[in-house]
Formats: sequence, structure tokens, C-alpha cells
Amino acid sequence: MSDLTDRPFTVQHIDHVVLRTEQMQAMAGFYQTLGAQVKRDALHELGMLQLQLGQSMIDLVDVAGRLGQAGGAAPGPEGRNVDHIALRIAPFDEDAIIEFCQAHDIQSQRIDHDLLGADGYGPAVYVTDPDGNKVELKGSRNEAV
Repeated sequence: MSDLTDRPFTVQHIDHVVLRTEQMQAMAGFYQTLGAQVKRDALHELGMLQLQLGQSMIDLVDVAGRLGQAGGAAPGPEGRNVDHIALRIAPFDEDAIIEFCQAHDIQSQRIDHDLLGADGYGPAVYVTDPDGNKVELKGSRNEAV
């Protein structure tokens, strides 16, 4: 392994994730329900919608748009572009998260053990977006209710 002390940067958090989709409206609505705000709407120009989620962003790319066509086939049951996305959330109240998901028709899955994330082990709930991507809503062990 090489000496890493000369690295000119330190990774702080996930900056953005790009998801390709055939369901732009449903995907945008799902992430906006989770709290995302539209940062840049370049749907007509590029076929992309950029959503701000705290310090991170999710870019949704329409597979029929200019950028999307360069990426090949759309996501489907046989293949995914992403295994899952982990979004660090606070506060973490599992029951409130599950109730929120049920109220908004979002598939959710309780996790019975802490998972390792960027800031250590903590609780999580998995949800599924309209394209079937798994999204981990991750809390801190110290914040769990």
C-alpha cells in the first residue's frame, strides 16, 4: 500500500449520486418527499434534474435525454446502476420513519442491527424508490430513539 500522507484532500461526505431513470416525475417526487430541493433543472437542455439533500446531491438523469442515452439501457429488475445509496439523517426515530413511509406509500424495511457508515455504526431503515433503488436512511448510534 502506498503512503497516503501526501494526499491533497480528505473526503468529507458523499457529494452526489447519479441515478438514471425512465420515471423522472416519480423519482423527483420520491426524493422531494424525503426533503430534497431542486438545485438545478436542466431537463430540457441535458435531461437531468439536480436535487439538493443536505450537503449532498442526487442527479436524476432521464434515460431518453441527451445524457441518459449515453449510458445504455434503463434500470430494470435484472440490473441496477447502484446497490444502494446511504443518506445520513438526523434525528433518527425508527418508528417515526416507518410511520412516515407508510403515510407516503414508500416501501420500508426495519434493520435489527447497527450498520457501518461514514461516521461509524448506527441504526438504519431501508426504503425503495420508484425505480427499485435501495436507499438507506442512516442515523448515528448516539441519536437513535
